[in-house]
Parts: sequence; structure tokens; C-alpha cells
Amino acid sequence: MNLKQSMLIAVALSLLSLVAWECYWRAHGKLPDIDDNKDLWAVQRAKVETLSKEDVVLMGSSRVLFDIQLNEWEKETGIRPIQLATAGASPLPIFHDIVNNTDYIGTVIVGVTPGLFFSTTFPEAGPWKRAQTRVEHYENRTYAQRINHCLSMPLQKHLVFISTSEEGWSDDIDLKSLLNSVSLGAERLEKPQFPPFYKFEYMDENRNVRMSDKTANDTAFARTVKNVWQSIVEGNDRPPQKKETTQFFVEDAKKFKARGGNLILLRCPSTGLFKDIESKHLARTDFWQELVKATEAKAYHYADYESLKNLDCPEWSHLSGPDASFFTAELVKIMKADGALTNSKTN
Repeated sequence: MNLKQSMLIAVALSLLSLVAWECYWRAHGKLPDIDDNKDLWAVQRAKVETLSKEDVVLMGSSRVLFDIQLNEWEKETGIRPIQLATAGASPLPIFHDIVNNTDYIGTVIVGVTPGLFFSTTFPEAGPWKRAQTRVEHYENRTYAQRINHCLSMPLQKHLVFISTSEEGWSDDIDLKSLLNSVSLGAERLEKPQFPPFYKFEYMDENRNVRMSDKTANDTAFARTVKNVWQSIVEGNDRPPQKKETTQFFVEDAKKFKARGGNLILLRCPSTGLFKDIESKHLARTDFWQELVKATEAKAYHYADYESLKNLDCPEWSHLSGPDASFFTAELVKIMKADGALTNSKTN
């Protein structure tokens, strides 16, 4: 057998192995999915540089990611928003970046998830650092990183076996994640006991997120997500930094409004444990209402509207796909009726 034949056989075996591996994971219910990494975020952030006054930018935490459906918003207004919300993060660093590093004067909708919005202004704290890291990556990314991301997108959209994430989901199936999931002997005992965190949403290349049907319809699976939220809540003993976060945000809010920007605050639904904790420790009158008063911005709290206040979150913090579409459509109608979206093309 000559070298050429050996190479052909090696290539054929490699392709067969990849096809078999892809089929294996698809047979186990896996679908191609896009990683919500800093490169994907940076692509959307770059678009802000050329937006007009008629455009809309979304920011906040994961509730804005899940609950605002970009297709639905575009259908209702004729404008497709730019999604800059970041899961598990404070929106303050991202709003600060937009206000101070761009000339954008369109509409900015800031989601207020109380536990994250009022959490901290400390640069090394998780909620702040998660957002600031993405801002810094956008500012410093190299051409090689941009090209690498562009080349990876077709693969992410069509192949299951390369699915991975910056989040490090318990069910990531790329080779690195699978190898990292293996622990033996003393190593297993030394690892902190944290509930497995399985991926419960899908994202497209515009960062439109939709909760998986399994999460919405399988209560046992939704319970695994609740277990994670409960573990995080029980492990967090840091009090909110209401004064510091409010002052930081208000300064940027006033600057943005003074140059003609349209600022809107949004409180998305929560239920169960999160609603109880937010009501008890982050009371609406003490946090939300004082923020609204200090910014003098238009503000929309889901509990103020009959059509929105009884929506259920399958895992306490985010809406299912159908409910998110309904929430988005209803919210746009409410905002348009209130004159908050005067720039929408379908007015």
C-alpha cells in the first residue's frame, strides 16, 4: 500500500468516525446550537456604531435574553433590536460602554433583574466582570479572533458534536468538555458539590434566545434548573449595593438622555423562589420605584399589566418560548400606546 492510498484510507476513516459521532448525538436528542460567547456578543456590539435614532438596543441579564423575542419585536415595529443582554451579569458596564464610547441616541431598553442590577460595582465581582469582560473583548479583539469566529459559525449552525459554551454546561459534548467531566478518586471528592446545570435554551446568530421545549414541558428537567438557582441563592450572602449601583447608573442615564437618547427600564416576570426573594429582600418600592424616580425614564413593570402579571416562568426566572413571544408582542403594544416607541416604523 502506497502513501496516497494510506492517506485516502485515513481520511475516509476520519470522515466515517465524524459522521458516526454526529449521528450518535443527534440520536440522543442533541441539536446544533450557537455558543453565546464573547465573540458573538462583540458582533452585535459592533452594530451599535452605525445605528440610527430609530433603532433599539436591548441590555440586561438573562431575562431580557429569554423574554424579548427579536422576531416578534421586528414584526410589531419593523425594527430588529440589537441584543446585548448577558446572562448572570449586571447591565451597568454595558450601558456605561454605550453611553461613553458611542454617539448612539436611539432607544435603549435596560432590563432590571433586581438581584443582578443592584448587586455590585466592584470590578472583580462576578456580575460586573461577566459584562465588563465582553466590553473589553470587543475593544481589544484581533483580526484573527474575528476570522476564527466567522469560520466557526457555519460549523456551529450545522454540526452537533462541536457544540460547546463559555458557560460550561453539564451536558456540553465537545471533546474538551467530555474530558473535563471525567474525575477519578480523590479528585471527585475534592470537587464542590454543585447541582448539574444543563443547557435549557437555544440561541441563534443574532443572540435571540428561546427556552427549550423540554424545559417548558418537562417538570423534572425544569427542577434541575431550579436546583441550580436555589444553590446559587443559598450560597449568596452579599447584600445588595443599592446606593452605589443606582448612582453609577443614574449618572450614565442622565448623560444618555441629555444627548437625546430614549431610555426605557423594564422589569420582566419572575415566579416561585425568585419572586419571593425579590419581594422580600429587593422590594419594589425601595429598589425599582426609586430607580425609576432617579432616572426619570419610562418604565414598565410586568406586574402592572393584566395581560402580563400572571405569566409563569417554568424554572422561576424565564418565560417559555410561546409566552416570551406573547410577552414581547404585548409589551410593544403597551409601549407604543404610551408613546415610548415613537420611532417604530409601523407607527
